[in-house]
Amino acid sequence: MSDMSINMQARQQKFIQVALSWPNILTYARIVGVPVVSACLLYGGDTARWIALAVFIVAAITDFFDGYLARLWSQQSSLGRMLDPIADKLLVAAILIVLSVDNTIHGLHVWAAIIILCREILVSGLREFLAELRVSVPVTQLAKWKTTLQMVAFGFLIAGPAGDKVLPYNTEIGLTGLWIAAVITLYTGYDYFRVGILHLANEE
Repeated sequence: MSDMSINMQARQQKFIQVALSWPNILTYARIVGVPVVSACLLYGGDTARWIALAVFIVAAITDFFDGYLARLWSQQSSLGRMLDPIADKLLVAAILIVLSVDNTIHGLHVWAAIIILCREILVSGLREFLAELRVSVPVTQLAKWKTTLQMVAFGFLIAGPAGDKVLPYNTEIGLTGLWIAAVITLYTGYDYFRVGILHLANEE
């Protein structure tokens, strides 16, 4: 067997090992959870909403543990760094769209969803641009709090009418949290935009 074949097999084995690491498996699970949550919400009914909430909570937990385990076990990888933000944005975008379609997010509240969704797209583009310049923008504590608040608001909104039967004003609580997250989103998104513009100006 030639050295090239041996190197190729070694690379394939390494890729499979990385792809099947527990942190990445948790990320895959979060991606799979996106259509499950969406389908339950579109199907409608109290039972489907509680199932959607349960799947969402599991997905949110994996978002913490995939990064934690990757650092703990020294299993950080390029694949994981690529898939993790993709999984997060798929989950956020799908929930905002489906909750708007089923009228849980309605009227002027749709603007809060639009703000959050636009920020996610903007930050993704800026991060890709800054990555090409080898510039990293650290996640601020405020951004972490925004993400936490946003996920909690999503939980209330996913429960929606089913949650209103258990907790009065459940949906209103979720909508209020969504607006607070949207306002914080504007501020944290500005940080990324400012850094991107500065580096773009320097490039010119």
